[in-house]
Amino acid sequence: PANSPRPDGLGVENGRLSPCPDSPNCVSSLSTGETQGMEPLAYDGDVESAHQRVIAAINGYGGATIITDQPDYIYAEFRTPLLRLIDDVEFTFDEENKLIHFRSASRLGYGDLEANRNRMNALIEAINE
Repeated sequence: PANSPRPDGLGVENGRLSPCPDSPNCVSSLSTGETQGMEPLAYDGDVESAHQRVIAAINGYGGATIITDQPDYIYAEFRTPLLRLIDDVEFTFDEENKLIHFRSASRLGYGDLEANRNRMNALIEAINE
């Protein structure tokens, strides 16, 4: 599992992250529905400060490797402690509406026992501190 290839479709296209697949092991601020949908994160101040808070939250979480760090997009891989499974987590910044959109998806499997949702809730809490 540790060497599962990075999925296609990562990144921002037309200002949006990729939609979640049909499986329940993905959450996104751009998805609707109880299983996958989460509210985007509003921020005050400038986008640079919001960006730095996201980076600090990722680095403080543990098990994360930041792969892409651009002004409007952050992509990190999170490895689960036990099985070393990889989850792909992306953030993009909507400066006009002062929102941070995100997507967190497991690379393998179908269900995730809400691991992606729980991680995003923890990251959001850290970003808002």
